[in-house]
Amino acid sequence: MTNTIENFLRYVTIDTQSCEETGTTPSTAKQHDLARLLASQLTEMNAAEITYDKEHCYLYATIPATAGCEKSPVLGFIAHMDTSPAVSGENVKPRIVENYDGGDILLNEKENITLSVSDFPELSNYKGQDLIVTDGTTLLGADDKAGVAEIMAMAKHLLSHPEIPHGKIRIGFTPDEEIGSGADHFDVALFGADFAYTVDGGELGELEDETFNAAGARLIVHGRNVHPGSAKGKMVNSILVAQEFQSLLPVFSNPMYTEGREGFFHLDGISGNVEQTTADYIIRDHDKGLFETKKKVFLQCADFLNQKYGENTVTVEIADSYYNMREILKDHTHLMEHACTELRELGVEPKITPVRGGTDGSRLSFMGLPCPNLCTGGANYHSRFEYACVQSMEKVTKLLIRLAVKYGNQM
Repeated sequence: MTNTIENFLRYVTIDTQSCEETGTTPSTAKQHDLARLLASQLTEMNAAEITYDKEHCYLYATIPATAGCEKSPVLGFIAHMDTSPAVSGENVKPRIVENYDGGDILLNEKENITLSVSDFPELSNYKGQDLIVTDGTTLLGADDKAGVAEIMAMAKHLLSHPEIPHGKIRIGFTPDEEIGSGADHFDVALFGADFAYTVDGGELGELEDETFNAAGARLIVHGRNVHPGSAKGKMVNSILVAQEFQSLLPVFSNPMYTEGREGFFHLDGISGNVEQTTADYIIRDHDKGLFETKKKVFLQCADFLNQKYGENTVTVEIADSYYNMREILKDHTHLMEHACTELRELGVEPKITPVRGGTDGSRLSFMGLPCPNLCTGGANYHSRFEYACVQSMEKVTKLLIRLAVKYGNQM
């Protein structure tokens, strides 16, 4: 078993699930459990400049440049340690399905949980390869512990083979990416890279230099409650007004009906009673103009309901979360060009797709660290049906090594 897979199987058993509700960084103290292990491993492999931010749970380290490559650009690789709050990350039980036969995979006989080809037809692409799955009761955590494992394996390989020429390599591991806070306390100046890659993508070959423009919106509806027996002309049911607000939004601008570069409004949560209802939305679009239009539409829907039911019946708060990193990366095309070249050298055809979401790289690019996203070899993220391909992960490790060498040759 390779170092990449050994690392991964160890890391996924450490619960690092983040939480949107705490308001702290890290959002959960258990993310430090993985950070401490990584710091220890980096020390054992003689990495340099190891910095562990024990307050905010960021970890940085250096693979020093080899002789003759000291003037090469400083290249960074970044991955996040947390896993999604959507599905439990506690007591993960990974297992390897060797020489996958192309059929359904029974994850849990007792609970009758199956990873089926009919639900996930892309599984058939992995016939004959080895897949890492769970027992169907938790997520796997390939998002993004696959990226963490691949970076760590790359580091160990380069530090163990000083004959491989490369410039200075910086490594960064972040908390809370899954709740949109991964870059909040990332120290770009301390990191000191000229540019970097996040290793936080999906299936082998996928490369991403484009993300959504993103905003979060909170709708608060103020109703008026009176006894139902005498409510005519008096009651304003905030639940129904919130429902009416949703009906005013474009029906097909919804995650259920969109793909590619199509944006959406997504009702992510709603709670309330007759007196008051709160609804949380996310607003997304790759196109900056369409993104701004969607925010205006959202406000116009609120204005309409206030005209209908009275001033301040509906209040709206909108806050931008991150922007499309293409705006920055279009001036650093070499990052995608080199990634494509090195993938082809490994026999993999690149698939450049827009991220229907965001990465730490979205924020970091606008903080002065140009940062496209590389694949990790995982799939079905944020799900009990998440899996990772052993052979894909091993190729991603080789990709990182090749990129380190590529930039080491540029002086």
